[in-house]
Amino acid sequence: MSLTVTVTEKEGGFIMIAPVGSIDATTCAVLEEHVDSALRKLPKVVVFEMHGVEYISSAGIRVILKAQKALKAAGGEMTMVRLQPKVKKVFDIIRALPSQQIFASVEELDAYLDNIQKGV
Repeated sequence: MSLTVTVTEKEGGFIMIAPVGSIDATTCAVLEEHVDSALRKLPKVVVFEMHGVEYISSAGIRVILKAQKALKAAGGEMTMVRLQPKVKKVFDIIRALPSQQIFASVEELDAYLDNIQKGV
């Protein structure tokens, strides 16, 4: 299966990356290219909108963890929203991301980000 990626920049150093399809050894290069391009802009927050991801392999997980590491080193944050249950289970099993970085909806993420900015 193919992979398409949409990148949306918003005010305040916020970038949303929305992959659609399967992220595997064949398609992870597509995601990595978009992620690397987004990281060069030194965002404060990168959100992976994962609703359209039907499958993720270790190659795809590597791209996401690499982004998380780069953002952390630069003082930024990464989060994911709207994971399909089977994709979320993969991340749960490998315990790759703290639960506070996975949100059920964009609204839940917005509330979290508002609290951070208000110092709550």
